[in-house]
Parts: sequence; structure tokens; C-alpha cells
Amino acid sequence: MRIGVNLQQLESFVEVARTVNFRAAADNLHVSQPALSRTIKMLETALGERLFDRDTRHVEVTPTGKELLPIAVRILDNFNSSFSELSQFLEGRSGHVTVAALPSTGVALLPKAIAAFRAHHPQVEFSLLEGPAEVLRLAVDEGRADLAISVRPSPHEPLQYRHLLDDPFMLLCRRDDPLAGKASVPWSVFASRPFIASGPKSSIRPITDAAFLQKGLHVDAVMEYPSVAAGGALVAAGLGLIALPRLALHLINNDELVSIPLQRPVMSRAVGVVTRMGRSLSPLSRAFMESLQRFAATG
Repeated sequence: MRIGVNLQQLESFVEVARTVNFRAAADNLHVSQPALSRTIKMLETALGERLFDRDTRHVEVTPTGKELLPIAVRILDNFNSSFSELSQFLEGRSGHVTVAALPSTGVALLPKAIAAFRAHHPQVEFSLLEGPAEVLRLAVDEGRADLAISVRPSPHEPLQYRHLLDDPFMLLCRRDDPLAGKASVPWSVFASRPFIASGPKSSIRPITDAAFLQKGLHVDAVMEYPSVAAGGALVAAGLGLIALPRLALHLINNDELVSIPLQRPVMSRAVGVVTRMGRSLSPLSRAFMESLQRFAATG
């Protein structure tokens, strides 16, 4: 059975029951005493029971009113608690965000960014997805991720890109390699040394290809590595050299290897936040995206 009772009526009832005085209750609720009396009368009509016995001098809660009081208080407390949760969600202080990230940004950037955000918003929950840029774009497009930290999508894709940082390219070699002591090396070094290329669908491959094209270099890769960690292992085994963005170095933990800035030309991978064009972000997702931009700007 549905009863036509609203929160205002319950709040009025609880205040009158608490003060046992219509004038005091009306003052506390910032309404007139006649308006408060009408509200209580409507509540009694809806319930079909008297809640107060009253005359010109005294107010007393009826047995029905005494039974209703803890129920009304619980309903109001639940509402206030739920409304508080709603307010936190609308203000971007609670809720859930799913972030997709490249392996390198998922290790080098995302954990610290989440920690910084949760220091101010501890009730926020995160889910993380990881994969190559193509997989991340699909996750955002299909709504499985709220946003992605990835490379700039192509212009024809229905995705929006907000730049975070430029990720410069480095050469990775063994510590005992003659190149290890240099402050920087040119891309032409790969024309005379074995070059190990990233996979064709990697976000790294288009940039290394562009660097060789810009320098007019013809570089044949001796092999391709399926992951950055595998590439580092191949270099450590003495099978060649690789070029990779600086953030990707966080995926390699090998003291035998050294990274050196690549120059002539200086190449970098643009990394930013990718979202679905035409799809509104939740307040929480917007807040985290803004926090990401501040975090990337400060390093």
C-alpha cells in the first residue's frame, strides 16, 4: 500500500514531536504556525490517524505518533545521508571512474595521479584498463572506459583529445655499450647498429618511422619486440638497440641498461586524455581529468 506522505510532512511531525510546541516548531522550521498546523493535518489525513492530542495550552504525542516517530527519524536520516552522497557525486567527490591507459602511462603517470586525487577525494573508486592505443580508443568509444590516457587519435575518429605532455624519445643500450657515455645521440646511429623495432600497432612505431623518414634514413629492423619489457630484455642480451619514449622506461627494470636522449631530430610522443566526442562526462570524471592536467603540468 502506497501512502501519500512527503518528507516535509515527516520533518514537520518530527519537529513538533521533539518540541511538543507548535509555535516553537514553526519557528525552527521557518514557517508560520497555521502552515505547520495544515501540514500536520494533511499528514494525519494521509495516515488516517491522529498524531497529536492538543488543546489551546498543551500538545501531547499520541500512541500512534510515538510509534511513527522512530520510523520518521530513520527515513529522514536515510534521505539526508543519501542526499549527502548525491551531493558528493555531483561535486566530483565520490563515485567511480574507469581509466584506460597505455602500459607506460599506466605505470609512470596514472598511479601517482590517482594517489594525488584520492588524497582529497578518498571515497572515489577507480577501475583500470591497459592496452595499446587502438584498444584504449575502442574502450572509450564503446563506453567501457570514461577516459583514456593515450596518444592523439586520428582526426576521423569521434574522439576528443586534451594534451597532457610531450614524451621525448630515448635510445636504450647496454651499460657497456660505447654509446652509454654520450650526452645524446642522433637517430642516424640506427643506420649502423642493429635496430629492434616496436610492433606495427604500437604507439611507438609511427614515431620511429617518422624520424627515419625525416632524416632520409633506410633502417631495417633486425626484429620486432612485442612489449617494452621484451624489448629491454633483447637489448640486455646484446641483440641491438631500441628507441622508446621516456615514460616507457618505467616498464624496464634492468641495471645493465642505459637510456640516452635521441636528437637530430628531437622526437616526442604526444600523450593526453582521450574522451568520446559528444558524450558528457560525469562530474567525477571531469574533476579527475582536470586533476590529471594539473598533475602533468607540475611533473
